[in-house]
Parts: sequence; C-alpha cells; structure tokens
Amino acid sequence: MVTLKWCCTVKAGLRLTEPNDNLAKSYMRTADAFLGTMNRERNFNMKASLSAAYYSMYNALYAVLSKIGLKCEIHACTIECIPSLLSHYYTKQDLTSIRKALDAREIAHYRADKVVTESEKDFVLRETPFFLSKSKEVLASLSQTDIETIRKKLKSYMKS
Repeated sequence: MVTLKWCCTVKAGLRLTEPNDNLAKSYMRTADAFLGTMNRERNFNMKASLSAAYYSMYNALYAVLSKIGLKCEIHACTIECIPSLLSHYYTKQDLTSIRKALDAREIAHYRADKVVTESEKDFVLRETPFFLSKSKEVLASLSQTDIETIRKKLKSYMKS
C-alpha cells in the first residue's frame, strides 16, 4: 500500500513547487477534454472511454495539486493526496471513484485475464463528471491560507 510518507521519499514522488494557477487551469482544460472523449467513446470504444474517464479525474485532481504547488509523477501517490492532504475537500466516495476508475483503466488496458464488469463501467462513467465538478469547486474554494496549511502538512511528511 502506498503511503504519503513513502511518496515523499521516492524519485518522481511528491515534491513542492510554486503554486501555479495557470498550470491548474491548463490541467482542468485537459480534464474537460478527457470528459468529452469519455462521452464520445462510451458507445463505440469502452476501453478508450474508461481510459478517458480516469484521465479526466486524474487531471482534475492534478489541477488542484498544481494550484497548491505540488508535483508528482506517480499516479498512486497523486491519488494518495486525497485522504492524506485533501480530506477536507474530497469525500471517501470521491476517493473510491478515482480508485475504481484507475482499476478499470488498468484492467481494460493491461489485464487480458480480467474483465471490467458492466456495473464497474457504469459506476466510473457515472461518477467522472461529479469528480470533475468537485475538483472545480475545490479549485475555486482554495484560499492562500488553505494552500499554506496543506503545504505545511506535506512538509511534516517530508521531515518524518
């Protein structure tokens, strides 16, 4: 299991950068584009649709991290920021949604021995717009004080 402490110690793991509103907006535009792809492909190419659903959620979350000034190249570590740093903004349901989307994408792309069930597909495709909307709300609500608090919390993981 991935922990935030581990994510702070590995190469390509969590790093502090300068908070960047422009980068956050760019990632959110990418998230919106992936949502469009998900919707266009859902009746033609389910593998592409599930992949787009995950990347819509991932880029929306990454937009939030960019606004805070966090960088991470390990997807599991990026997702771990939800329960460890962003639990005031995202619910357990939001965390479940992005984790299920990641699982569905990985199964669809890399696991010939497994199948994404219809209920799993429906869940991911139904929850993606909600996760994207939640991330936009988080972006809009983050104050400078909130950002400083989250960064301070991450620093405590980096020291321990």
